[in-house]
Amino acid sequence: MTTRIWIQTSFHDAFKCGGWAYVRAGQSGPAGQAGGDRYVTPDRMALAGLLAALKDAPAGEVSIQIDNRAVAVIAARIAAGRPPQGEEAPAENLDLWAALTAALAERRASFAVAAASKASPTGFAAAWAELARDKANAQGAFVSAIPKPNLAKVAGL
Repeated sequence: MTTRIWIQTSFHDAFKCGGWAYVRAGQSGPAGQAGGDRYVTPDRMALAGLLAALKDAPAGEVSIQIDNRAVAVIAARIAAGRPPQGEEAPAENLDLWAALTAALAERRASFAVAAASKASPTGFAAAWAELARDKANAQGAFVSAIPKPNLAKVAGL
């Protein structure tokens, strides 16, 4: 069975804070987390959300929809065994890119860029990412599970 993951991020340019959230559907049922941090970049938030979503996901096939095009393109190349080289290779967040490379090694992953749409897992994740961004701005770095009763209400899982 293919594990499906929807990841959305939210970034505030003025405060340089961001949040991410993911929703995952698979054999073990729906799961999700949200997190955020201060003094980050949009790419770092997307990578943090992607790594969190893959952390305890089962090995095997995974279909990922993420709102960050740059991260999706590079992650798809890594998943296909063709990591970018030279000037195409990422110059920032090398710690997260290395962790992502290891996480994708045991999976067959496909990536798509997806903006948030209402009444869907992407819309749900986007709302949690915005909440996470605001919490990170006020309180600093955190990661928290999305409550199961909330996940049960997501259409499309």
